Amino acid sequence: MDYNELSALLQLLSVAGIGPARVRALVGHFRSAAAVLAAPIHALCQVEGIERTLAENIRQANNKSAAEQQLDAAEKHQCRILTFWDAGFPGLLGKIYDPPVVLFVKGELRPEDETAIAVVGTRTPTEYGKIVTERLTTALVVHRLTIVSGLARGVDTVAHQAATKSGGRTIAVLGSGLDIVYPPENRRLAQEISQHGAVISEFFFGAKPDAVNFPRRNRIISGLTLGTIVIEAGESSGALITAQAALEQGREVFAVPGSIFSPKSLGPNRLIQDGAKLITSVDDILAELPQQLDIFSKSQAPAPSALSLNETEQKVVSLLSHEPVHIDLLARQASMPASQLLAVLLDLEFKNAIKQLPGKYFVKMV
Repeated sequence: MDYNELSALLQLLSVAGIGPARVRALVGHFRSAAAVLAAPIHALCQVEGIERTLAENIRQANNKSAAEQQLDAAEKHQCRILTFWDAGFPGLLGKIYDPPVVLFVKGELRPEDETAIAVVGTRTPTEYGKIVTERLTTALVVHRLTIVSGLARGVDTVAHQAATKSGGRTIAVLGSGLDIVYPPENRRLAQEISQHGAVISEFFFGAKPDAVNFPRRNRIISGLTLGTIVIEAGESSGALITAQAALEQGREVFAVPGSIFSPKSLGPNRLIQDGAKLITSVDDILAELPQQLDIFSKSQAPAPSALSLNETEQKVVSLLSHEPVHIDLLARQASMPASQLLAVLLDLEFKNAIKQLPGKYFVKMV
């Protein structure tokens, strides 16, 4: 889309009371955003959903300076503005009932990102939730799926980090302008994501992360993907809004079961009761995805490299499980001085065979 038409589209989106559906209807009717801005009131009112007050607002729109500010901000932040009518607009997202008209993109969206999975959940996951998120995300990356999430604290952050750490692609969808990363501690992660995928938003530069933005953000998270995984979520979690959006979009919903005693498991356990696919491994996810897509063929997935562990390391790993074990207990079971054991554990952590948790607890990651 050329500069003038993109400017006109941004001006149109700035009109009070207008949204993506009405903008698509108007541009579809008049064939261009510039023609919409130039159309007389009576012609605007002929478009479904456009009543006279809104038509008058459109006719009086004169937001060229505001549009130019957005274009300048995109250039300053090295972002691309992708419109619904552009060839590079994500195909899956374009098929939802209410796709965004524009996407501000920091990074790169690629054709292979059409084979994506959303990973969402609570902002305060348990260690179980963190471990499950990391393991599932890493396995999905092995099968060349792009990981989509919302850059929020908790499960979202773990999913993005696991994807980039594993050398995979990941997309973060913001509920604010691209110049206002929220939460602020994830600014560095957002920059890293833009180098391994993209950070995107439909909100203008300068838009703050207001609560009303996130349900709209969530429909994009699910809309970009073939399915959504929910890992730990309370009954009122935003992750459940994403799951509901996925259902409405005709996409798969997966849920990781959790303890019936944990409030953070109420969301996924309820989803399972309502028909979501219960998953315990990546194979449960792949089994539900379109088999005609070659990328989901297990034979094409690169085999994970075997860990090279010496006898002592193998012994320590065999004593660990996916439940946290304190170093004191581990030292007694291994009949090994704590100082020696710490050195072994450090080597194992470098090999991603184990993970250290707060309080000198360790879990197995293989």
